[in-house]
Amino acid sequence: MTTQEIAVTSEIEVAEASRTNLWRDAVARLAANRLALVAILPIVLLFFIAAFGPYLTPYDFLAQDFTARLVSPSSEHWLGTDELGRDVFSRILYGARTAVSVGLVSTAISLVVGLVMGSLAGYLGGRVDMLVVWLTDVTRSMPALLLAIVINLTLKVPLEAWMEQMYLATKNTFFRQTMWVDLVLVFGALALIQWPGYARLIRGQILSIRSRNYVLAARALGMPTGRILTRYVIPNAMGPLIVAVSAGMGGAMVLESAFSFLGVGVQLPIPSWGKMISDGLRMWQTHPHLLVGPAVMMAVITVSFAWLGDGLNDALNPRQWGG
Repeated sequence: MTTQEIAVTSEIEVAEASRTNLWRDAVARLAANRLALVAILPIVLLFFIAAFGPYLTPYDFLAQDFTARLVSPSSEHWLGTDELGRDVFSRILYGARTAVSVGLVSTAISLVVGLVMGSLAGYLGGRVDMLVVWLTDVTRSMPALLLAIVINLTLKVPLEAWMEQMYLATKNTFFRQTMWVDLVLVFGALALIQWPGYARLIRGQILSIRSRNYVLAARALGMPTGRILTRYVIPNAMGPLIVAVSAGMGGAMVLESAFSFLGVGVQLPIPSWGKMISDGLRMWQTHPHLLVGPAVMMAVITVSFAWLGDGLNDALNPRQWGG
């Protein structure tokens, strides 16, 4: 090995060691942030409820009891019942599953798309960069709620018709469960809304990273572009992306609730906090328990993700470490 090759390899090893120390220091700083630790508790509880909550309640979220309509909170029904006699507490717990599913899936889709598009734009530059920037600008220029409404109205009827055709052809009862159409449309609408933010963020990070010494050293060793991106460029740009994902999870849940509130998101029979808030507003003056439960849950989770995002930003942003 020549002296130049030894210097290049040493540069890469230093970069990897620096990255390891950065993550170790970030974990320590996050653990010292009390507000972020407090925020983690409701988020962990939310994921636990989404996974196991519906199995722990004494009532089915779809079970109707017309003899117990609009019952106030009691020992039998902790958060009362709605206009159909369904247990509100059970529906809130199942609504947590809807919120987490939408948050995870839509964020994962938009993150993958944004990561690929932003990485290619930032690293390759030129026409690829211009095309990606143009796509992000066009998408971000459209109002999020209006875009979701257009997607829902345009695709819902054809998808339901396709599922009906598939049922007639296969007699598989899965294709009669049109609730999956609502979920697919919500996943797609949220991913379409969110991916430009991730793409612009990762593009900006890579533009500043691609000229670093360890990237130039990897190029000098003849590493392929794909390996340089996945091993050196993207991992060193993950700090701000993790912060954005944390905020994006909370944002996706809020947007899903807004869609359901407007009648273009998840619809019955799947419980959604947004739909429950929309229904509760009609009777909140006489039966406030219909509104308070889902609204408080939404507020707590939204604030928790915001606090966690701030904590992650403080832990992963070296510019915050001056004091």
